Amino acid sequence: MKHFFNSADTLVSDAIDGLILGSGGRLARLDGYPEIKVVVRTDRPADRVAVISGGGSGHEPAHAGFVGEGLLDAAVCGEVFASPTVDAVLAAILAVTGPAGCLLIVKNYGGDRLNFGLAAERARALGLDVEMVIVGDDIALPDNPRPRGIAGTVFVHKAAGFAAAAGLPLAEVTRRAKDAAGAVKSLGVATATCSIPGRPAEARMEDGHAELGLGIHGEPGLERIVLPGAARLVADMIGRFGADVREAPRLALLLNNLGGAPALELSIVLREILLSPVGPRIELVLGPAGAVTALDMRGFSISLMPLDDSRHAWLTAPVAVPAWPAARTPGAITVIEPSRRLQARVVAASADPAARKLIRTICDTLIAAQHDLDALDARVGDGDTGSTFAAAARKVGADLDLLPLADPAALCEAVAERLSRVMGGSSGVLLSIFAAAAGVALKRGDSVAMALRAGAGRMQHYGGAAPGDRTMIDALLPAVRALADGAGLAAAALAARAGANATAAMTSARAGRSSYLSAADLAGVVDPGAEAVARVMEALAKRSTAPS
Repeated sequence: MKHFFNSADTLVSDAIDGLILGSGGRLARLDGYPEIKVVVRTDRPADRVAVISGGGSGHEPAHAGFVGEGLLDAAVCGEVFASPTVDAVLAAILAVTGPAGCLLIVKNYGGDRLNFGLAAERARALGLDVEMVIVGDDIALPDNPRPRGIAGTVFVHKAAGFAAAAGLPLAEVTRRAKDAAGAVKSLGVATATCSIPGRPAEARMEDGHAELGLGIHGEPGLERIVLPGAARLVADMIGRFGADVREAPRLALLLNNLGGAPALELSIVLREILLSPVGPRIELVLGPAGAVTALDMRGFSISLMPLDDSRHAWLTAPVAVPAWPAARTPGAITVIEPSRRLQARVVAASADPAARKLIRTICDTLIAAQHDLDALDARVGDGDTGSTFAAAARKVGADLDLLPLADPAALCEAVAERLSRVMGGSSGVLLSIFAAAAGVALKRGDSVAMALRAGAGRMQHYGGAAPGDRTMIDALLPAVRALADGAGLAAAALAARAGANATAAMTSARAGRSSYLSAADLAGVVDPGAEAVARVMEALAKRSTAPS
């Protein structure tokens, strides 16, 4: 089982109860549960036209999620992808219909048409004034005389709900709903169909393919395609809309998540729509948001509706329904210049043979150690520590003639800026912090040894690692302490090596990727960051004793 539910038999009724419990008293359900699953408003004015919709469940938030002021007065819920019964529809009509009458909004599926239609006839026989609007906004099958009702249905909900809330008569509420139903057009695409809780999932699409015009119940669509990039896909989809929509001077857009499309990807789709030829004429955007979903279908649908002032007014009218994707006006991409203080400070290069030799030694050591460090990291991490250190070393080494070598504080600042820019992962940030903090300490007059100690302290503060946590700190701190105590580079190198070797006996790591490994995986493996520090200190110690 891969779904979150109690039982397939109570799936829908449990979900409705959750919706009502979380509504803050706005919603209730009719008696007759679970055969009659009807969600109603608790604050509905009795003298207004009632607006009712519904259908099979699995399309949430449609339909019950749109019950509220300015939208629906009741939603009739069937089982997953199954039309509600005639008795359930009639119960909803009788519960919310007063002298002003009611409007039924029905998606164009055979079961919904028949069950809602028969319930309407039975209600009329009881003396109630009932009208029905059928929505068929799907353009996937242009030759089909009965196009399916999909995400554009929510535009019809909004048109009718707005008119009813304004106190307009049933004839006018119906006219506005029909106007919206006739104007909105929709087309969907998915890379995977939906899976129904309690049933085996169907896998009919190959990886890298998509189905254009897939129905919201998983019905086959217009065609299967090799999935192109988002820009080409959007261009293809919009090109299938009729000229009456594509060339309308004003448009409203609903980008509907069919249930399983990541928000990140839908933002890209929205970008491509708004940058397409129809983009400049889109005045209102709804979504990306799930409006009429298909359980967990990995896809989206585009709904477009030509706008006039009347449609603009009802689409933008606020509603007290949390699930409603409020319409907003798209804007241009605005670029704001960052603070000048964020830009790297340009410091004049200066020469210092000793500083140049020191940095060259560090860079050459890390470049030479790349393979060994990567091999160590492959055993306890993701195998890139050596490559990461070497990339930073190559950058700093290439910039030697641009560095302020004669100014230790400015040199630390320049190195920190380069490390933060080219050295990936947490190690790059930590070493950049180390260098930057050391530079600050040098600027205030600290000795080099004390500045290094300050850098290590800030590195610990932000990184959270302590001695014994199996990180580069285990080698760096002993070396820095030795220097601060005046012991010299040779002693610092010995301290770093001892600290690095000690990490091989540490059976747990409390920082970095190694923290996810077992003691058996860590046993006998030196931490690669600590090994890098030890090798640098040993190279510096060797250089300091070599004849010049």
